[in-house]
Amino acid sequence: MKLGSIILAATLAMATPVMADDQAQSGEQAMVKDSERALVILTSDSPQTQGMAMILANAMQQQGSKLNILLCDKAGDLALKSHTSEPLAPKGVTPEGLMQKMMDEGAEVQVCAIYLPNSEHGEDDLRDGISVAAPAPIGEMMRDTALPTFTF
Repeated sequence: MKLGSIILAATLAMATPVMADDQAQSGEQAMVKDSERALVILTSDSPQTQGMAMILANAMQQQGSKLNILLCDKAGDLALKSHTSEPLAPKGVTPEGLMQKMMDEGAEVQVCAIYLPNSEHGEDDLRDGISVAAPAPIGEMMRDTALPTFTF
């Protein structure tokens, strides 16, 4: 064996455990990143259910989760500038107030793709920062087994 071949073989032998360790760390970082994300799908028209969904989502965000919130059916009304809920006891908060707080802290909020076409509202009626969801990206999130999905 030539000296160059021996040096190359020795270098590869020493580098392999380092590369494997780097790949393991990258995998761990990806798992941590996925575990910090969550999808919350809200469809209920019940003010208490809407409020509790937002309270729990807010708690998740405060604990480090990056949230995607999808509003469908009657819950889509929370996305409307014109919508105002009655404050809920005991703290006098509204679902849309909590939602706005989470948006201010980085949560992404969208309405279902069929919400606006099946209402008398248009995109101009949505609160600032709320958009219409595309089915493919939401479907990807729902299929991601590492991404928890919560429905209310």
